[in-house]
Amino acid sequence: MLRLVGRAAALAVLGSVVHAQQPKETPRMAASSFATVEVHVNSRPIGNEWYAEDAGYTGPARVAISYGQPHARGRKIVGGLIPNDTVWRFGANDATSLHTDLDLTIGPLAVPRGDYTLYLVHAGNNWDLILNSQTAIWGTDRNPSKDIGRVRLTARTLTDSEDALSIYLTPNSTNPSRQADPAGVLRIKWGTVELSTPWKVKI
Repeated sequence: MLRLVGRAAALAVLGSVVHAQQPKETPRMAASSFATVEVHVNSRPIGNEWYAEDAGYTGPARVAISYGQPHARGRKIVGGLIPNDTVWRFGANDATSLHTDLDLTIGPLAVPRGDYTLYLVHAGNNWDLILNSQTAIWGTDRNPSKDIGRVRLTARTLTDSEDALSIYLTPNSTNPSRQADPAGVLRIKWGTVELSTPWKVKI
């Protein structure tokens, strides 16, 4: 019995020495970022009525897009990271999500309040945004039968290149010092490509 205890103690000491001699791993950061863009509306629809923003009604209504933000780092984007003629996961890691407390139109597509997953497809000269009713999934786990519609995006070439995929929800405002209209433009930028389509809150 004493022999076994002594051996166990010796092994424990040896393990501690080996562990202490191993170099500590340097903390690392993921190769892609995580980003969220959102706009707030100072009223919230409850039933058929609109109520002004109030703590009793859980604050303002939100429209938010959350996405894994890949970086090109010298790699080819269109026809490389974004494949041609194939539905793309529109980001990195988990599927890109849209949350809206409001009924919207994105381009001509009606989008009832709720949660969705977004995808992109590039075919020829066309770019389409796909809305899918699945949520909380990995980016490549799309079920096409859950698609609720597509929006044709307007594409233009940028002078400067953006290394990271960036999504913007830009409200329309004729006077930047005042509140904006409940409508705007969805912009997607990566590399030298900018894609856009209007969005609007259904009042």
